[in-house]
Amino acid sequence: MAHIIPFRGMRYDPEHAGEASDLVAQPYDRIGPEEQKAYYERSPYNIVRIIKGVSKPGDNGENVYTRAACYLNEWLDEGILVRDAEPSLYVYHQEYTFAGERLMRKGFIALGKLEPEKVHAHEKTLKGPKEDRLRLMRATEGNFGHIFMLYSDPSRTADGALEEAISGVEPTISAVDDYGNNHYVWRIIDPEVISVVQKAVADKDLYIADGHHRYETAVNFMRECEEKGWRPAAPESFDVRMMTLFNIDEPGMTIRPIHRLVHALSDYDPQTFLKKAEENFEVKRYSSLAEMEHGVAAEKEHHIFGFYSGGIHASLTLRDEGIMDRLITGDWSGDWKRLDVSILHTVILDRLLGIDAKALEEQRNITYAHAPQEGVAAVDSGKEQIFFLLNPTSPSEVRRVADHGEKMPQKSTDFYPKLLTGLVLSKMEIDKS
Repeated sequence: MAHIIPFRGMRYDPEHAGEASDLVAQPYDRIGPEEQKAYYERSPYNIVRIIKGVSKPGDNGENVYTRAACYLNEWLDEGILVRDAEPSLYVYHQEYTFAGERLMRKGFIALGKLEPEKVHAHEKTLKGPKEDRLRLMRATEGNFGHIFMLYSDPSRTADGALEEAISGVEPTISAVDDYGNNHYVWRIIDPEVISVVQKAVADKDLYIADGHHRYETAVNFMRECEEKGWRPAAPESFDVRMMTLFNIDEPGMTIRPIHRLVHALSDYDPQTFLKKAEENFEVKRYSSLAEMEHGVAAEKEHHIFGFYSGGIHASLTLRDEGIMDRLITGDWSGDWKRLDVSILHTVILDRLLGIDAKALEEQRNITYAHAPQEGVAAVDSGKEQIFFLLNPTSPSEVRRVADHGEKMPQKSTDFYPKLLTGLVLSKMEIDKS
């Protein structure tokens, strides 16, 4: 169930910090060395200094985490960041272009009670990222990135109340991200509107769309605090986490596929592979990447995959999805077995190419691509041997698998665009006496 709480968010003061677009960043796990450098150069107050700071030679007692805490405290002292005086909800709209269509995704930012037994997750997590985020949380006692939450409300009660509240009102924050997408935030302090939103989602299940590592880290930190005998000193504390909630029944929800690249196969030949694949797949050849993309998209209801290797463009369409019941034993639901990514991993990667679950987890033979052109280029360069093109997972598939208490294979979903870090922040108040 969704127990949400208004909070006194911390926001950049534009008079002291500058334009919001120069201060925000993509989520920490989407920031590579080049992006990190660009954010550092964009503004001395860019949020990257807190969420993914630059390591220095000899870092030990002082490190990226202690420096993050120093930046946070300094920016609060200097008025770069200002904490809102009244508890608020924050309406968050994202205006973006996808597949040639202009879309708007609408949600709101709030604190959510940490109740892991009631929240549905769909993705496996890794130890390394959770340890990194835990060290940052210990040092700063703050929430910076979002947990991207989904809920279902066909009546749109919360959405309607929030839309009415911001009608004709200029956004509190406006920012443009690195991909040209527009991000708008409105601060809501009206207690009646907040109450309507709280009641509207109170009986709704919550599904983590993005931010599994951040959610589990928050739960781990809460348990550490409880073991130490610490207590929440304000609504903004360790027993809640900043979340952004989106109604799955609202338009504007886009999930991009995450394509697979295969390398380090011995005795691999594309013609031999396609011949073997014909046992369980209908194989169709194309003259170009564009033709292959169109063919795969047109048949997305039929468990179809694009294939590129050795100059061959092809598609593989599963003949009988019942093979998944024969190949996969154990208590996996039919919904999980019929995910495209489950079929790819089980029937193609494991059965035909010998890449088992352990190899996948250790990423010995697999890398990932978001753009088909990127995948084809990697194969043409000789870096990779095969590019597999996937159709996107649907929001309903995410919900159904999560309802079974199951986790999708890693890299099954890519919700687009990402929620910007730095629009609204939360600082914990903790009684350590």
